[in-house]
Amino acid sequence: MTKKNTKNPKRSASKRVLVLRTCAAVMTSKNGFKWPEKGAVKCHDWLPTAECGNGLHGFLWGEGDGGLANWAADAKWLVVSVLEKEIVHIDRKVKFPRGNVVFCGGRKSATDYIAARAPGGRTPAIIGHFAVSGDCGTSTSGYGGTSTSGYGGTSTSGDRGTSTSGDYGTSTSGDRGTLMIKYWDSKSSRYRTATAYVGENGIKANVKYRLDASHQFVEVK
Repeated sequence: MTKKNTKNPKRSASKRVLVLRTCAAVMTSKNGFKWPEKGAVKCHDWLPTAECGNGLHGFLWGEGDGGLANWAADAKWLVVSVLEKEIVHIDRKVKFPRGNVVFCGGRKSATDYIAARAPGGRTPAIIGHFAVSGDCGTSTSGYGGTSTSGYGGTSTSGDRGTSTSGDYGTSTSGDRGTLMIKYWDSKSSRYRTATAYVGENGIKANVKYRLDASHQFVEVK
């Protein structure tokens, strides 16, 4: 009996991934390259070298150094479909020779678009993403993102991000990030929110915190 070949090189070679890209309101990048709001886009001086230039640049599945993104209020956030085999990884970003713009709009809609299509059930740390989960849930965002979870939840954000969790939850944020955890104040019979800032009062970046009985931030060991 002949063993069935389960490999499909053609399909593997055609696998596509999503790349997040930001542009000025007039759809141009720093070097003046004009991006389309929809459809095919191509670099005309492509070189497959692992260095900046000679390619179209962005963040694979929205993850990377958000400090390189355009954070202007009127910036356009694009999602580009790219052949995985043509992706070249650079430090905390990627470049590629061509792609297809499948979304163009605001930050929330673009990052939601990628989050909803992330492979394998993985939650990528998408820059600028507004991640929300319910009680005992997990929310993850990247640089400049906002992660919010409910009672007993786990919230994690990247550099300059904000992590908010409910009562008995945990929060983690990157450099210059903000941690917020709700708790029940029995004296006033209402919920309050404890806030801490990474880099102040001993609060460390990328460390998980919870509140102790005195509503002070303590590391989770």
